[in-house]
Formats: sequence, C-alpha cells, structure tokens
Amino acid sequence: MKKRSLSILLASIGFMGATSSLLGQTTSFIERYQARVSATQAEQPHWVTPLVTVTPRLEQEIRTDFVHQYNTKGFAIWNYGNGKGLELIPERHTEIIVNVPPFFNRSNGQSDGFGDISFLAKGRFYARNEEHGNAIVTAFLAGSIPTGKNGNGGCCAVVTPTLAVGKGFGQIALTSTAGGSLPVTNATGLGHGITWNNVVQYRVAKSGVARFFWPELESNSTFYKGGSNDGKVATFATPGMIVGRIPLSHDATGKPGRLGLTFGLGQQIAVTHFHTYNHATVITLRLPF
Repeated sequence: MKKRSLSILLASIGFMGATSSLLGQTTSFIERYQARVSATQAEQPHWVTPLVTVTPRLEQEIRTDFVHQYNTKGFAIWNYGNGKGLELIPERHTEIIVNVPPFFNRSNGQSDGFGDISFLAKGRFYARNEEHGNAIVTAFLAGSIPTGKNGNGGCCAVVTPTLAVGKGFGQIALTSTAGGSLPVTNATGLGHGITWNNVVQYRVAKSGVARFFWPELESNSTFYKGGSNDGKVATFATPGMIVGRIPLSHDATGKPGRLGLTFGLGQQIAVTHFHTYNHATVITLRLPF
C-alpha cells in the first residue's frame, strides 16, 4: 500500500510538473507572439480604422458591425455582423481576417437568413509611423464562399484583389483603396464591380480624452462592368465618428496594454441616382487585443 501511495504521489508530481511546464511554454509563446504584434504595429501609423473602408494598417481585434438600411422599395433591413469577425497578425507583414457570416433580418416578407462567409488577407509592403513619414501601402486579397441561405448570399465564389494606401499630415489621415471583384464562375452573368473608397479622418487632440475622437468622412463608390448593372455607378457619402482606442488594461507601470475598445457610428447616404440601398446606419464595435 505504501509503494502504491508513493507511486501515485510521484505520478502526481510528474503530472503537475509537466502541466506547469506546458503552461509556461504556452504563456511564453503568447508573450512572444503579442510582443511581435506590438513591434510590427509600432512601425505603421496609429490611425483608427474607418467605419466602412478596410484600413491598410494591420490590426488584431474581434469586430462586429450592425447595419440598418432601406432597400430601393423603402423596406428596412437589419444586417447583424456585417461580415466582420476575427483579425490576427500571424507574421510581421501579414494580417488574416476570418469573418462570421452576417445575418439578415428583413421587413418586406422575404426570408431571413445568414449570408456568405468571407475571408481577407493583407500583405503590408511599406509602412512608416508618425515619426518617420506617416504613410502605408498594403495589398488585400478577399474571398467569399456562397454559404448564404434563403437568397441572402451570392450564387458563386468571388475573389477581390485590392490596393490600399494611406498618408498622414499631422492629425489628419487620408486613406484610399481600389479593388475589383473577380467571380470564380458565372463572370458573364455577375459582371465585375470596381470599388473605390476614400477617407479623410481627423484626430481631435493629441492628448486628453479628446484624443480618442476621430470624426471622418468617407466616399464609397462601386463601378459596375458587365452583368445586369453594366455601366452604372453607385456612390455613398459616409459621415461618421469613431471613438478609440480606449485602453482596457494597463501594466504595472501604468502603460496601456493591448486590450482596448473602439466603437463608432455613421450613415451611408446615396449621392447617385442608382443605388441598391440607402440611409444605411452603421454601428461598429471592436476589441483590439
């Protein structure tokens, strides 16, 4: 009995030692990973991500958006999630985004349901922070898979390459992105959409509570080539306000940690005669980490 008890004791000590070692290795990996993320983000401008336009900056956060809009017949539609999700920086110049399918709630009698799942990869090949040029250039490659139900998604997979650039001037940040949709199948029926987004943001102050406030104005345009909307253009003016990044954690010295909170509100207003929706109120919630 004593030998058995001794064996159990030794086995327990060995298990606790292995568990402690594993936890230590895991903690060490997370610390190294987060330190690498902080280092690569320190190389780029520290603007806030716009409300609608995808930022050329590399971000690591959990994000969800809510959009309330009206279709061309005046019926309201809620878009829960708006195709946002988890953003990670696995490598110094790379960001990977895995988005949760949005859920559409309609008031016009059409079926509610989930939309398509989508992904996005960023490759940053030029970045200078505020002290060394305040500029950035990044390439995107987005893709969507037709997983939507009840007509709430596309018929085919679509790939969208995009080029994004940004330049800061003091407390003003300018961002521009241009890309085009490439349907994997049925390109003739779907046509192509060329998107061009431009953003001007202003940081209200460099210090104090006002430093968290970023009023902005976006221009979001889509030029249709081929398909049922061939030759048409839809442009939206999107005024908004982003608040962040508000730190939610601090280290022993009082320095802000990586965990934060960013939120914002704005509205897309159609400024062209042709548009597929209008008066889209956009609410965004983000937890950078």
